[in-house]
Amino acid sequence: MTRSSLLVDAHGRMMRDLRVSVTDRCNFRCLYCLPETEEAADFYRVKFDALKNPAPPTPITREWKPRSHILSFEEIERVVRLAVGLGVEKVRVTGGEPLLRQHVETLVRGLAQIPGVTDLAMTTNGFLFPQKARALREAGLQRVSFSMDSLDPDNFKKITGRDGLRSVLAGVDLARELGFSPVKVNAVIIRGLNDHEIESLAEFAREKDLSFRFIEFMPLDSGRAWQKELVVPGREMLRRLQARFELKPAKQSNPSETARRWTFADGRGEIGIIAPVSEPFCGHCNRLRLTADGKIRTCLFSLTEHDLKPLLRGGAPDETIEARLREIVRQKEERHHIGEPDFVQPERTMSCIGG
Repeated sequence: MTRSSLLVDAHGRMMRDLRVSVTDRCNFRCLYCLPETEEAADFYRVKFDALKNPAPPTPITREWKPRSHILSFEEIERVVRLAVGLGVEKVRVTGGEPLLRQHVETLVRGLAQIPGVTDLAMTTNGFLFPQKARALREAGLQRVSFSMDSLDPDNFKKITGRDGLRSVLAGVDLARELGFSPVKVNAVIIRGLNDHEIESLAEFAREKDLSFRFIEFMPLDSGRAWQKELVVPGREMLRRLQARFELKPAKQSNPSETARRWTFADGRGEIGIIAPVSEPFCGHCNRLRLTADGKIRTCLFSLTEHDLKPLLRGGAPDETIEARLREIVRQKEERHHIGEPDFVQPERTMSCIGG
């Protein structure tokens, strides 16, 4: 396979990682992503308290994509198969919440059988994972990442809008029991919301022997509440963790890795810090995203999307779709512009893009 036949952008970056959103729907209502009410969306300005005021008066009405707009499993498998033929190796199934997609394990089984997929993973909020875990494992899912921003049941409910911490913790334990490896847990850290839990989340990672990722708050919320002042910079997180734990730098597995990682001195678990706001890693980005409705996004913060659905449903041969993928990748953005005066937040929220 020649370099010209692969997915290489105008800046010389080769695409190896494809994130596949299978639904735009989610059963959580995280404040920083898909808040349930106007009050929750405005959490940083008002003293919103989901516990004292469980039914605020201004619910946000969501419009989900009609089922006919969502790619079928066969269409998703075809895009993945073609992308793998062009050099993609890693595939991550995302949402919304991917476990809301009926029979998602059938899709996983199909993706696992595509020659050239060396890493098949899923990101989930974990609420439904205990019900699906065994079927996903048997279907060929190799790794799973959970989103869990708090270990405090009250704070968890405040952040997610759901009383689900117990289910998520059960999912984490079950993932370890079933041999998913490594089991990752991600937490978005927001100043004044859950930054007081950084050390306890790290201790949880050590006790459970997990890979824990601390992620800076990014402007992908539907309430557009993001403010730079709410971002806890990666350096600040690391300084606090190093003050509490003896950490050893971990060897990076590849240049495109988004997290800077450290292991605990006793060898149990590791932490990683993903700092796209304060320390962008765009220069090594090798990711593409396929949305549930068939759009290719070349950056999490893309303002332009490229619709594959007309080709997929219009009878286009594989060669035409492959050529379109190469053309799209050549237009990949050099970098994002978070925090700069000309930054424009994309219309889609994180829940509609897939993390």
